[in-house]
Order: sequence, then structure tokens, then C-alpha cells
Amino acid sequence: MKEDFLFRQSRQIRRLMIEAVRPKETHHIGCALGIVEILTYLYFHQLNINPKNPNEDNRDIFLLSKGHAALALYATLCQRGFFSKKDLLNYDKDGSFMPEHASTSVVGVEWSTGSLGHALPVGVGLAYSYKIKKKKNRVFVLLSDGELNEGSNWEAIMFAGFHKLDNLTVIIDNNNFQGFGKTDEVINLSPLPPKFELFGWMVAECDGHQFKRLDTAFNKPSFDKPKIIVVHTIKGKGIAFFENKFFSHYQSIDEKMKEEILKNL
Repeated sequence: MKEDFLFRQSRQIRRLMIEAVRPKETHHIGCALGIVEILTYLYFHQLNINPKNPNEDNRDIFLLSKGHAALALYATLCQRGFFSKKDLLNYDKDGSFMPEHASTSVVGVEWSTGSLGHALPVGVGLAYSYKIKKKKNRVFVLLSDGELNEGSNWEAIMFAGFHKLDNLTVIIDNNNFQGFGKTDEVINLSPLPPKFELFGWMVAECDGHQFKRLDTAFNKPSFDKPKIIVVHTIKGKGIAFFENKFFSHYQSIDEKMKEEILKNL
């Protein structure tokens, strides 16, 4: 793994995100910034994908369950070569094929998301079908920590653990914030790892902004179990006045702020 290369990609992805946002519009920028290193690691190191042929039969599948963070996914796909920067700059404009929440109208997006609690059941179904068909495709699903309030996720977690879906990896974006406040004040689910282990999962934890630690967690042997990685992240990472701030979930960026952010990036 070339850590310097991944760092450069993550920095460029953040620049693309800020360039794409429209002034005075809200884009869930905080939660999107917090998953940049995770997406960079996946798309530039871990996933078996081909931007020139996005629908290859043997490709790995990535599902962004927290669809409101689509800006980070779009910028990552752009940087990886799935489409042009010109396309990205149409993000969330009227009539654009690139809406605020993740959509399959965008090349490289495997499932449209926005309503929380749906992508993991879809991912479990895909992983199960690949196991039945003896195919080597792997499935990766990125969830938010607040999204674990959704019961559908726990049904999927039970099913995957029981059927030993070792071709499935779930990443929890554990930034301790959700739409209405801190997760431990809305519904406190801590500690998370023992809960997943009881359902038959292999669990790892790591810093979500350190590529070496991400790599160690992703490569931890699963011993024929599905894997959950609890990734500790900072909401708004990369922009000092957004970091670990609840307001960044809904913050708009005006032209002056945009110029200042790009200068610092």
C-alpha cells in the first residue's frame, strides 16, 4: 500500500467536493468529509473495480447506505476515473443526473440510497447470492453509526452472521453524530463490538483517517465470518471549523467560505 499516494488522492477528493458544492445550498458536507479516507482506501486500494468497464461481472460491490454523503462518493468516483470533473460540477443542479443523495443515475453507483437502513439488507442479499452461486465477488457496505437505530440493519446483521457471509464487509462510520444530535444522546448503542460479535461477526476497530490502520483492519482474518469494521471518524474532517461540529451536517458554503477552504486545502 502506497500511503503517500492515498493521501494525495484524499486531498484531491476533498478539493473536488468543495468545488462541486453550490453556494447557499446544504449538502451534508460534514458527514461527507468524514468518510473521504475510507472511500479513498476502498476505491484506490481495496476494491476490485474497473472504471472503464463499471459493470464487469466479477467486480466488487460497494453500497453507500448513508446516501446523504453522496458528494464524497461522487468525488471519489470522479477522481478514480468513472466520469469527468465537468460531470461532477453538475452535482445537485436542476435537471442534473447527479442528485444530492446517492443515485444509480451516476456511473459507478451500485444502489440508490437516502432512506436509511436499506443498503445493508441489499448488500446481505447480494453476498448471499454470490455465495450460493460460488462467485468471488465481495460486497462492502458503509453505514452511519446513527443509522444503527434502524431495525432493518439488525435483521440483516442476524441473517449474515447465521449464514457466515465471509464475502461481506460492513464499515461503520462512527463519528458520534446523527441528524438530531450526538448518537450517544439519541440512542446510546455503545459499546458496539460485543453486539456484533454476539451475532456471529468478526469485528475490528480503527482510526478512519489513518490508511495504515484502515489497511490492518480490512486485512484482519474473518475466519469464515462476515466482517464489521467500526471506523472512528471526525465529522467535517479536513476543514478545521467543521471538524467535530454538529452544524456541519446542514451547513451551506458561500463563495467567500469556498475560496478560503480551497486555499487551505
